[in-house]
Amino acid sequence: MSSILERLPKQGRIAVIRIRSMGDCILTTPAISILKQSRPDLAIAIVVEERFRALFEGNADVSEILPPDWNVVRGWRPDLCLNLHGGTSSAVMTALSGSPFRAGFAHFRGSWIYNVKIPRAQEILRVDGKVHTAEHLASAVFFLGARRIEIPRAKLFATPARGEAPYAVIHPQAASVDKTWPVERFLDVAMHLQKTLELTPVFIGGAGEDLGPFERWRTVAGAPLAEIQSLIAGAALFLGNDSGPAHMAAAFGVPVVVIFGASDPAIWAPWRTQAEVLAGPAGIESVSTQEVKDALERLRVRV
Repeated sequence: MSSILERLPKQGRIAVIRIRSMGDCILTTPAISILKQSRPDLAIAIVVEERFRALFEGNADVSEILPPDWNVVRGWRPDLCLNLHGGTSSAVMTALSGSPFRAGFAHFRGSWIYNVKIPRAQEILRVDGKVHTAEHLASAVFFLGARRIEIPRAKLFATPARGEAPYAVIHPQAASVDKTWPVERFLDVAMHLQKTLELTPVFIGGAGEDLGPFERWRTVAGAPLAEIQSLIAGAALFLGNDSGPAHMAAAFGVPVVVIFGASDPAIWAPWRTQAEVLAGPAGIESVSTQEVKDALERLRVRV
């Protein structure tokens, strides 16, 4: 029996629903790349919130960037609507897309909406245990008929910023307390980066996030996403909690040290870049400053 991709018309259209978050958006790009390699003739639209639009700009695999509005998606007339988001709103959007093929993971909420039910990644990839998010998302396009290739690095596009001196980007914030390493330890490691590795620390944060404790160095809070991408692309090193900017650094091939708290490194570790992942047995505060310094030494980032 032919696959879904084989049944799509020549010059057909696929709408991939992602909607949000930074890390998820970034880790969707390998799946999109695999789709495009398998069917170069297809136009692929990504459905995403405006605040994450910049993550897909410049990506030649993406033909259109659409807002998460079912009217807009339906108006684009996709031949396949692939829901990689999984929530209720994305399921409704898929149902109303007008697409003859409506695909989503069978374990997603509201899976009755899909006429193409995708099994769990473990079944598709024929593995036991946990899979990385990039593997989970890529497994969906393999199931639809994409060629089984090695899952590539995520794709982002930006002109690297050029500082007066080599610098390290540090992201000391996270979505929750149990994912946030203590401020005073970031300060200690920042001094180590400057004095021992000769890298100038640059601290980044989102709008409304307090970077006051780090004001002895350059701080960038609430900047447009395109500016943050350029800043990270030009960095010699990235250090931070498990969060979206860590995946951004990995996409640019920047060496990464990530400190994990509540989330699982097996699922969310930096994808396909030189990386050190630290997770304390008793939560994020159990990761010591010395462990982070040792990880920096193992990366051997020198300028």
